[in-house]
Amino acid sequence: MYTQCPECLSVFSLDAQTLAKAHGHVGCGHCGASFDSLATLTEQLPPEPFVELPVNEPAFEPPGLDLVVYRPRPDPPAVIEEETSAAEAAAPAASDFSQLVIAPRFAREPRARKPRRSHGRDHQRQSSASRRWPWVVVCTVLAMLLVVQLAWAQRDMLIRDPTVGRWLRDTCNVLRCELPLVAAPRQLRLLASNVQAHPSVPGALMISASIRNDAAFTQPYPVLTITLSNAQGQRVAMRRLQPREYLDDEAILQRGLAPGSSAVLLLEVKDPGDKAVAFEFGFE
Repeated sequence: MYTQCPECLSVFSLDAQTLAKAHGHVGCGHCGASFDSLATLTEQLPPEPFVELPVNEPAFEPPGLDLVVYRPRPDPPAVIEEETSAAEAAAPAASDFSQLVIAPRFAREPRARKPRRSHGRDHQRQSSASRRWPWVVVCTVLAMLLVVQLAWAQRDMLIRDPTVGRWLRDTCNVLRCELPLVAAPRQLRLLASNVQAHPSVPGALMISASIRNDAAFTQPYPVLTITLSNAQGQRVAMRRLQPREYLDDEAILQRGLAPGSSAVLLLEVKDPGDKAVAFEFGFE
């Protein structure tokens, strides 16, 4: 998500955790002004170049939320035990043993034992087991499909994990399959950079940058953010370049940046004039 400072018009990237901590009220890291980040909060930036982000007009009525993802269970109602009457608790039932006849053990006649129907029970068990195994197979298949769905939904996190990602890469090498490219901009390192006037296009700059992938997995080429500043450290211009804007080879884009490999990127941008004396690279 992105928001814009209303004083210096600097555009910042922020996440939901930052919004929750500040309740939308943040401070500009460039000019120090405090502003409401929800006023210009947006998921995507408009095509460059632009000056100001559109302002989010407040709604007349609060929007309703229909998609429920979790609801706590209510506490079970308290069970009220009925109190027994004092008369029943105080007056135990009287027992009269005067008419009780006690017979000796040897006078009892043994009961005739019924023959065991083992054959019928074995047949029932076999028929029950034969009816049960299709359900066991169906439940096993459904459980495996659920595990595959969860793994596919969390594929980026699993590929980034050092242990699971190594196991997945080894398995794909054996099965000759390819894992999807996962972006990790923090593990990209800028080795060298240079800015000079374009040799053939007047009013343009030629920017070269050498980057290296320090991750243990292949990454897609990043979105480059180039910020030009003046002598006072104020931003003069900013440009975000998609991979297809600085690479025209579709095969290189699909292969991505292999682990430990480096690449030299050549960028062509408009010259903002003599005010720009410093530049800064960023990866998204």
